Amino acid sequence: MGKEHILIIRFSAMGDVAMTVPVVYSLAKQYPDVRITMLSKGFARPFFDGLAPNIEFVAADLKGCHKGIKGLNRLFKELTSKDITAVADMHDVLRSKYLRARFKLCRYKTAHIDKHRKGKRQLTAAENKRLVQQPSSFNNYAEVLDKLGYPVHTEFTSVFPSGKGDITLLPDYLQSKQPKEQWIGIAPFAAHEGKIYPTRLMERVVKLLLERHENCRIFLFGGGASEKAVFNDWCQRYERCVSVPDSVKGMKQEMILMSHLDVMTSMDSGNMHIASLTGTPVVSIWGATHPFAGFMGWGQSIANAVQIDLPCRPCSIYGNKPCIRKDYPCMKNIPPELIVERIEAVLNSI
Repeated sequence: MGKEHILIIRFSAMGDVAMTVPVVYSLAKQYPDVRITMLSKGFARPFFDGLAPNIEFVAADLKGCHKGIKGLNRLFKELTSKDITAVADMHDVLRSKYLRARFKLCRYKTAHIDKHRKGKRQLTAAENKRLVQQPSSFNNYAEVLDKLGYPVHTEFTSVFPSGKGDITLLPDYLQSKQPKEQWIGIAPFAAHEGKIYPTRLMERVVKLLLERHENCRIFLFGGGASEKAVFNDWCQRYERCVSVPDSVKGMKQEMILMSHLDVMTSMDSGNMHIASLTGTPVVSIWGATHPFAGFMGWGQSIANAVQIDLPCRPCSIYGNKPCIRKDYPCMKNIPPELIVERIEAVLNSI
């Protein structure tokens, strides 16, 4: 057999793919002679480009040339030309299962993720709920590699070798952070309502921070049209607010900016995980979901997870289930002052 070459598969949402980075990086560093191909959607390329010399990123075009069975067969053929020796399925969904099955039929060594669904069902049960910490996604990903014979000790600090991204690659007005200036990121949105702190309350957080910290600048992270509209409204009314989607271009620049923040404030969302990959402390806000499900950002402290106790929490692993009480008290009952206090605690610790 030729040189060892591991194919790692993880599609899905941005946060889930971001959580593979510390594990893939650790594998690359601890097995420098092993080639690694990371297969994911194109948006994830900035996570892996330049991460380690033995990592190659391959983008799956699941809505284009790799769509459906015919497209997956084409993708399989493309991958087999790379002399793969083992396959780590870190997703275990229909597409990855199909690819894994094809590799297995051709006698490749394969392993797949254990998502610990039973424990998560008990965590979100309406009755007889068991609030028990589930294994983190980082542990679950590392376990797949262990099954293949590549145990790793997960160690990771930042996607940027120096710890900070090159700030000179940002627009001129973002290259002028003053010595005593505090840069605070706020990512107030998420994919599902159960994970979104009410906009009117988040605006109160913004206002309190600006009132209490004369030397702070607040950077608003998001992407959708409705999110940009909120940001533009806040920027018009609060002078020291910056709309990130209107200021930088692409994921790489966003990550560079995140690496220079003193603290990021986010929901249980992709931005929590991306900021974690830059080594920035994150104050995360949790509603329908819970850190016990195993999706806390890499290296983040549970002390910085803002949440309130309710008998119905958590009701969902991903935040996509409708609120049984209809009004999402898990989010709307979190006082803005509580979030500000946690942000200030991080700032004071720097």
